[in-house]
Amino acid sequence: VQLVESGGGLVQPGGSLRLSCAASGFAVNSYIMRWYRQPPGKERDVVATINFGGTLDYADSVKGRFTISRDTVKNTVYLEMNNLKPEDTATYQCGAQRWDEFVWGQGTPVTVSS
Repeated sequence: VQLVESGGGLVQPGGSLRLSCAASGFAVNSYIMRWYRQPPGKERDVVATINFGGTLDYADSVKGRFTISRDTVKNTVYLEMNNLKPEDTATYQCGAQRWDEFVWGQGTPVTVSS
């Protein structure tokens, strides 16, 4: 089982990015899928969650700006990030959970700076 993120990079404040998390070895709609982020020198926090039934949940800091979605054909989870702010700068990582089983991606860096 594996998760591979892509789509990170440098973006100006107010800009947008779409992160992708491609899964292999399992179906993304059979796991709780989350996007996490870890800013430099800080702890990792959950940013967005999509559960088995498709229910979505977001951290207060990103509500209205970020959207998590999944494509079951491509077996990929996405994080659409709009109106990015410098405080969104972090390494973004996707994770999958089913019961006590966890799968982690390697992370992709996002830098928001002018």
